[in-house]
Amino acid sequence: MKLIIKNGTIINPAMHQHETGDVVIKNGRILSVGPAAEDDPAAVVYDAKGCFVLPGLIDMHVHLREPGQEAKEDIHTGTQAAASGGVTRVATMANTAPVIDNAAVLRDVQERAERQGVVKVSIIGSVSKNLEGKQLSEMGDMAAAGAVAFSDDGHYVESANFMRRAMEYAHMFGKMVIDHAEDTTMCAGGYMNEGKVSYRLGVTGRPAAGEDLAVARDIILAKLTGCHMHVAHLSSKGAVELVRRAKADGLPVTTEVTAQHLFFTDECLRGYDTAFKMAPPIRTEEDRQALIEGVLDGTIDAIITDHAPHTNEEKDVPFCCAPNGIAGLETSLSAVLTELYHKGKITIDRIAELMSVNPARLLGVEGGVLKEGAPADVTVVDPEKEWTVHGKDLYTKALFTPFEGITLKGRAVLTVVDGEIVMKEGQVLK
Repeated sequence: MKLIIKNGTIINPAMHQHETGDVVIKNGRILSVGPAAEDDPAAVVYDAKGCFVLPGLIDMHVHLREPGQEAKEDIHTGTQAAASGGVTRVATMANTAPVIDNAAVLRDVQERAERQGVVKVSIIGSVSKNLEGKQLSEMGDMAAAGAVAFSDDGHYVESANFMRRAMEYAHMFGKMVIDHAEDTTMCAGGYMNEGKVSYRLGVTGRPAAGEDLAVARDIILAKLTGCHMHVAHLSSKGAVELVRRAKADGLPVTTEVTAQHLFFTDECLRGYDTAFKMAPPIRTEEDRQALIEGVLDGTIDAIITDHAPHTNEEKDVPFCCAPNGIAGLETSLSAVLTELYHKGKITIDRIAELMSVNPARLLGVEGGVLKEGAPADVTVVDPEKEWTVHGKDLYTKALFTPFEGITLKGRAVLTVVDGEIVMKEGQVLK
């Protein structure tokens, strides 16, 4: 099939390109980017006038829940949600049942993704067996089988010596370790950010200092081992400054932030709404502003979702009983456009870097660029399209979203994976 995306503003930071033009695609590859395409009656044409044409978005931190937790989400519904949000590739975390801690489980997930995935799926293996932080996972075998990184996300690796050995081992295979940085001796048993709101509500908090301590420890271990250490879902002002200093010192440290941490603060939890319950927790306005500054000055490398859906029955309980995690694949881009782009804080080019170019580089996968011969993964964004979020209308199985009832401005209107249109005008086609 030949596809021509016409008249859009091409946003292609990897090629220093920001211009009006056409993208021509055939047989899953890009034929040309920029010049006006010749008319071809046999081609499918999409008029992208008024829209941005970006390299396909890549979300390097999601939980597809399969195998073993398909009531929450599965590969098909999760990748449908990704396509709906303009995401052409996701990297799924290892905390499934069974845990992705060996090559056999990893290959099983790969095969499921090939059969059921609407978008591309990369797989992150665990650091430790069964996420227990006691015995190393089969990193070598998983690296050979295609694991793009290693993480015990959802669990902090408590033993510094174990984390050191894990980082040394991962470094041997040229893979980064993605760090869930919350010191459990400070944060275990907490349900939201520790601060004025938690005190007023009488809810045990998770102090930002617990995140700062964990980040500081693992920056030291990155310096010791030389391993690329990537801090997952940064949320505190102190942690932003620690990463900033580590980068200034030339250490192999990178980080990410979720759209929800850029959008909300702990003031949203005054009603004990479990849709806002996540780990790490959304924090204060001061923390939120520090995260935005980190995005703007390059301290933060990627914007991700930490898409972590749960069933309605799990979330529709008293606040302290609900699990941490929200669905985010369908709202992430729109939230960033609404909060940052439309408020003049960030350019669309920087958004493309944070949500496509940098994730491709960090994961070591194809993507993040529109150029001749590259895989035709493309996201078309209408920056002016307004829509009101309702959980019941989303493709994810999760009904709970912190964006419920909020009108966002800007949305993906076309998602193309290997030259195939998988989402058009909000409708997923697979």
